[in-house]
Amino acid sequence: MNAFGVASNCHAEPFCEGCFPLVWWRWANRPTGDTVFRAIIDLSHSISENAPNWEGAPHSLRTTVTASHAANGYFVRKITLDEHSSTHMDAPAHMGPGMWTIDEVPAERLVCPLIVLDVRDKVRNNDDYLICAGDIAAWEAVHGTVPHGAVVIARTGWDERWPDSSAYRNADASGTLHFPAYALEAAEFLVESRKAFGLGIDTLSVDSGASQDYAVHRFCAVRNVYHLENVANLESAPPVGALAVVAPAKLDGGSGAPVRIFALIP
Repeated sequence: MNAFGVASNCHAEPFCEGCFPLVWWRWANRPTGDTVFRAIIDLSHSISENAPNWEGAPHSLRTTVTASHAANGYFVRKITLDEHSSTHMDAPAHMGPGMWTIDEVPAERLVCPLIVLDVRDKVRNNDDYLICAGDIAAWEAVHGTVPHGAVVIARTGWDERWPDSSAYRNADASGTLHFPAYALEAAEFLVESRKAFGLGIDTLSVDSGASQDYAVHRFCAVRNVYHLENVANLESAPPVGALAVVAPAKLDGGSGAPVRIFALIP
């Protein structure tokens, strides 16, 4: 019996990459009358002109009304938007030449087990806390092994600062940003030992604001592992047992895209 309550002969519990689509299909198509989801949680911030961004410049979103109900009988806007605005996905091509662009990420890597790694206690007294392999070991001691083919998202509590750009970016006098991120060792463990499809966090970046080499980005990119940044509402998602649905805008050749992320709670 796996984490979704489905019997499986697979010995890679709760499921392996190969059997997961079939397991999910069987679970989602149980007899009529069963409750499919207890809850569906939106893990995304809205895209707005006031959304904090890396540069601290205003208006990563710009809109122009091109048709109105009064004048045209319908409503349309033209938008100008940075690919990495608000809650977004970094495609591997963002830091990995020749790797997947946003439209090339396979759909089967966008519907996968959700793991929420809560490190708020470590962050309270350290804005620059780096999530380490020990945090993953502590999580696994309570919840079991991180399943292969998961998206792992760190809950640091930083999204409580959204949309206050000054507090969220937390820049010092020199302009260096300060917020929690992943240590390279944690990314290496999750990608190499746990075969994670994606890493996410509720801050501006999976790398620290002081990083000069973006080591986590570059390590993951050449392995076609995507990143989710500025994730929201993780307080409503369980540490394990939910299904992540990651739905970025399918931009041709995109280095990234705004993304709507859902946690489906069985």
